[in-house]
This record gives sequence, C-alpha cells and structure tokens, in this order.
Amino acid sequence: MDAWHLSKRLAAVADFVPDGARIADIGSDHAYLPANLLLNKHISFAIAGEVAPGPLANVENEISRHGLHDVLMPRLANGLAAIKTSDLVDTVVIAGMGGRLICQILTEGELDKFRYQRLILQPNIDIDLVRSWLSENGYQLVDEAVVADDGHYYEILVAEPGNVTYSLRELKFGPYNLTEPSSVWLEKWQREAMRIRNIMRKLESADQSESDAYQEYAKELQTIMEAIAYASM
Repeated sequence: MDAWHLSKRLAAVADFVPDGARIADIGSDHAYLPANLLLNKHISFAIAGEVAPGPLANVENEISRHGLHDVLMPRLANGLAAIKTSDLVDTVVIAGMGGRLICQILTEGELDKFRYQRLILQPNIDIDLVRSWLSENGYQLVDEAVVADDGHYYEILVAEPGNVTYSLRELKFGPYNLTEPSSVWLEKWQREAMRIRNIMRKLESADQSESDAYQEYAKELQTIMEAIAYASM
C-alpha cells in the first residue's frame, strides 16, 4: 500500500476529513492517510505523530517519496503532544488502535482545555468506551460508519464539540447506526449473533445451558437482536 492507494478502512476515514482541514494523524502508519489527502489537494497541512523512532522513519520516507516536506510534518511524541499551538490543527485523526488507548490519548491530550473542531476516531475494539469518553468530555457524535475490509469490520466515529448523553444501546451500537443502519453494520451484528448462537449450541451439547457463561451469551444475543429490531423499525 502507499499514499495513492488507501485501504478501504483508511479511505473511509479520509471521507470524513473536511476540505482544507489542518490535521494531526496520531499513530500515522507510514503517513498514508495525510499524504493521500495532501496529494489529492484535499487538505492544506498535516502532522504525522509517532511514539517510536522506527515508525517515524517510515513517515519520513513517505514524505520524501512524495516531496511533501513543506506540508507534512513528522513528529516524535506521545499522542497529542505531537501538536503545537502554532500548527493551527483543527482535525485530529486516531485510527487503528484499541479503544482504551484512544481514550487514554484523548485524556492525556487535555481536550477539556483545548477543543478541536473535529475528531475522527477508528477504534479496533472497545468502541463503546470511546463513545462514552466523548459524551463525558464535551464531544458529540455527528456521524458514524462501519466498513468491511479484509475480513474485518471497522467502526469510524466522527465527533465535534457538544454535549449529549447516550443510552447503553447507543453506546454499544452507535446512535447514527441505529437510526440509519448501513448494510455493513447490519452484517457485522448478524454475524456476531450467529457466532454467539454457535457457542450457545456447543454449551447446550455439553449440558452447560444452566452455566453463568451460557446466561451471559443469551443476554448478549438478546441485546444484539433487540438492537437489530430497533434499527429495522
């Protein structure tokens, strides 16, 4: 892969970056995303933040390859410490990490003191924790997407400053996904329901249908089926 050819996951993230934005891509993975946006004249300036020298070297190689020295800045720093006030960054992208790590990066970035106009977050797991963090820290979701790429489902959360409280169902499944469910979102949760049913059948075969584990799976399955039914209304 290179900056000219983004994966489906990164292309979906790129779709949420506003025209002319000044972005910080934290944990940038070769800087494919900001390089692509700059080469396509979609944004005007970007920072690629990495926490280790090896990944930063990959970023620097990508910058050299495309001659982006003036508009794409490589920064070795922990999380949002890569951003300087003088950068005038308005959009932060954090993609391809666990939800707990994303929440940690946002917390340590002191977003309570400094507001970015847009956060584009793509947690690989613990997506509900990220939605929860946003709600508790003065950011509200303005869009969501689910993309299937190479056998995996990826959720993208787009947030802007605002105050909103989400229900448990909205935290788990996403308020926008529930009101405007995409076929990929539906497919993701139908597959998860199928996976849980298969586990429950195995537990039944092993005479474990009274076990705590079985009851937990039954509860989880009910939660998923209720969300699918709600989204289909």
